[in-house]
Amino acid sequence: MFFHVLPGGTVPIRMWADPAEVEEKALDQLRNVAGLPWVHGLAVMPDVHYGKGATVGSVIAMREAVSPAAVGVDIGCGMTAVRSDLTLEDLPDDLGRLRSKVEKVLPVGRGSHRTPVDPSGVRGLRERGWYEFWKGFEELHPAVRGRSEKFGKARSQMGSLGSGNHFWELCADVSGSIWVVLHSGSRGIGNELAQHHIEAARKLPHNQDLPDPDLAVFLTGTEEMDAYRRDLYWAQEYARRNRAVMLALTVNAVSGFFADRRVGWDEPISCHHNYVAEETYGDVDVIVTRKGAIRAGRGDLGIIPGSMATGTYIVRGLGNEESFNSASHGAGRRMSRTQARKRFTVEDLEEQTRGVECRKDSGVLDEIPGAYKDLESVVEAQGDLVEVVAHLRQLVCIKG
Repeated sequence: MFFHVLPGGTVPIRMWADPAEVEEKALDQLRNVAGLPWVHGLAVMPDVHYGKGATVGSVIAMREAVSPAAVGVDIGCGMTAVRSDLTLEDLPDDLGRLRSKVEKVLPVGRGSHRTPVDPSGVRGLRERGWYEFWKGFEELHPAVRGRSEKFGKARSQMGSLGSGNHFWELCADVSGSIWVVLHSGSRGIGNELAQHHIEAARKLPHNQDLPDPDLAVFLTGTEEMDAYRRDLYWAQEYARRNRAVMLALTVNAVSGFFADRRVGWDEPISCHHNYVAEETYGDVDVIVTRKGAIRAGRGDLGIIPGSMATGTYIVRGLGNEESFNSASHGAGRRMSRTQARKRFTVEDLEEQTRGVECRKDSGVLDEIPGAYKDLESVVEAQGDLVEVVAHLRQLVCIKG
């Protein structure tokens, strides 16, 4: 058996991590979740670490309830990867020019497109239904929808990366095939929606005696739940489309770099890892929140990244219902951003990212590989959840 079982108030805690290696405040959060009256089950991934309300790396199945903090503030955050027919032999020795070409079409950090991307003008972008999608903005909660400039901001951020641990990478697998991998979510609009609903849930009468106010829930059949679901699913769709636009823009940039040949691309792999899904286990219908976890149903393809220089795994789900068909979303942090900035230097960053074309300055010091758990150990710990399809190593990494 790959997982440990810890006692919980309402349900046991199934952990694909060594409890002795999980910080006590994260264990406290897991105990709080396991004691909620609405919880049907709790699965904890090997990349688990402390978060707001619920840990990152937790999968919570509830009956007729959902906790917005158990989804996280970056609704729909996730990964996309695609393999090309390029190989290592096709790449120049100096990848700086290729990185610059991608950076010209990919806004990062707080940046956005000066003019919103016109999807009809992006070669290779397969997403349809844009009019209907943007029409849905008008149905979002008025407190967040606000003035017309918020719509403009959401439009201009469509197809942008963001900051923190979001990234774009050019990678190679063990056979030498070249991949594009990216990580991003629902940008500013998703964060605003999440923050609004977390605060709204905290004020509801049935949430007043919870061990942690951030675990407040909405209940099925209420106006608050209906409003949250509407906004949540729109934000998840925003995140999915955001990654699709970024992928198309950057794939075109990479293809354009190799002007002397036509570059072929496989079907992309895409997965959320901060989201809600309505699923059934046995004969019980549950609302599953995956916060820092991917769906790993039998045959599902997923992406488990490490850090700036420790690789990424493409995996296939094994359909383990003990984990609610889930797996980890990455290596997971082993120290906070503040701790990382205090412990490491720019020289450490340069050493740990040697061989990768990327930023090597104080602005990304908190993303240093040493701040993350060992990716190999995280993947090994979930051998009953996923099987490895490909192992990628970074060649170029772009961060906000």
